[in-house]
Amino acid sequence: MRQFLIDEIPRPMMKKIEAYLESKAQATGLERIFWLPLPESLLSPTQKAHQACGPHYLAIETGRDFVKFEYLVRCRNRFRCDCIAFATPEQETFLLDFARALIRDLAL
Repeated sequence: MRQFLIDEIPRPMMKKIEAYLESKAQATGLERIFWLPLPESLLSPTQKAHQACGPHYLAIETGRDFVKFEYLVRCRNRFRCDCIAFATPEQETFLLDFARALIRDLAL
C-alpha cells in the first residue's frame, strides 16, 4: 500500500489527532479509520463517470502511535471497481495538504 506515515507520536498527541480527524474528516464506524472525501473537481474521469459508486474518499488510519494517510482512492458503495485507484498527483497533493494542515494546526 502506498501511504504517508507519521509514527512515534506520543499518546497524548494521538488523542488530539483523533479529535482533529473527527472534526475535519468523516468517521467511518470503524474504530480509528476516517475518510477524507475528495472534492468533485479532483475526481479522475473514471471516478466522475462512476457517480453511483461514490462518494470517493481517501482513508486515514490512526493507531497507538501513528497516523497513516493512504494514497488509494476508494468509493463508499463498492469494494471492486475501475474507479478505485491510486491517487492522481492532484489527489495526492490534496491529501498531503490535509496532512500538513494537521501537523501545523496541532504543532506536531
